[in-house]
Amino acid sequence: MLQGKGVTLIMVTVECLDVGLNTISKAAMTGGMSEFIFVTYSNAIAIFFLLSSCLIFYRKGSLPPLTWRIVGGVFLVALISSTVQMLKAFGIGYSSPTMSSVMSDLLPAFTFVLAVICRFEKLDLRLRGSRARSIGTIVSITGALIVTLYKGLPISIASLPEKVVSGELLSPLHSNWILGGFCSASAYFLLAVTYIVQTWVVRDYPAELMFSLIRCTFVTILSAIISLILENDPNAWKLNFDMELIAVVYSALFAISIRTSVHLWACHKKGPVYVAMFKPLGIVIAVVMGVTYLGDTLYLGSVVGAAIIVLGFYAVIWGQAQEEVVIEHHPVTSSYESSSPNAPLLQNKGTEV
Repeated sequence: MLQGKGVTLIMVTVECLDVGLNTISKAAMTGGMSEFIFVTYSNAIAIFFLLSSCLIFYRKGSLPPLTWRIVGGVFLVALISSTVQMLKAFGIGYSSPTMSSVMSDLLPAFTFVLAVICRFEKLDLRLRGSRARSIGTIVSITGALIVTLYKGLPISIASLPEKVVSGELLSPLHSNWILGGFCSASAYFLLAVTYIVQTWVVRDYPAELMFSLIRCTFVTILSAIISLILENDPNAWKLNFDMELIAVVYSALFAISIRTSVHLWACHKKGPVYVAMFKPLGIVIAVVMGVTYLGDTLYLGSVVGAAIIVLGFYAVIWGQAQEEVVIEHHPVTSSYESSSPNAPLLQNKGTEV
């Protein structure tokens, strides 16, 4: 069973893989692919990946009982998730991948506030761990905003062909920027709601891959119905063997199958706020990969913001570790127990994937 460092390493890896997803999907939709069709095909293909994974991981063990209450909870998560995927696709299509990344910085704040309101997280500023997590959340979001909103002086200028840097894909001139920003912000607020709901459901049904399979099936059905109603062009259902196919397969394999299962697993082991805190880290990864592989210019604001994000990130990780120590030594009286006295949210349970 993976401990705290293993969970952190996996979450960082997921964020590294997540950097290219927005750009790939933007390229597909710029080429004319419908946002509705993209979401439908991605989830439909993901069913086969998740089904194969379930057959492998659960072939020797028994699954928890699947009650109607659990099915209803999974359906609620699927309903919100389908809305999130649609809004994210529209947000990227109307604005740019950069706008989507900027709006993702709001996710930790949304999740932290909702978790406290819903009593998934209890805030006790008298404890060092709680203070560190609160301050680290604010610091990390501040650093992410500095990276995206403040350039400063250029530090290095990489050389690439001009068409790579000034290509149509990177230009927001023909985008509906305001509508795209609103869609992206709404998507990440609903994503925070999803983290809260699925943390509650997976606590009672700790089989993350099966949860993901059922959820993905519901999302496919819902998105297909929406696509049939709103997409009037029959030719839109034709999947071209170019960037469209790459985007759909990448989204199905990584964004829906792997990332969703990892987030469920991490929510089960660490809680929803911990999962959301890795979103600002993706901005740092995007800056590094942009300078290294895309020839982007590195600005002073990126360096300063990245350093602040790292400080906030490690403050949250340290605070999380302090909370786990408190729960380990005071499992009943700790102020970090969940609304259920027998199942603290931050307690490491014996879930293996």
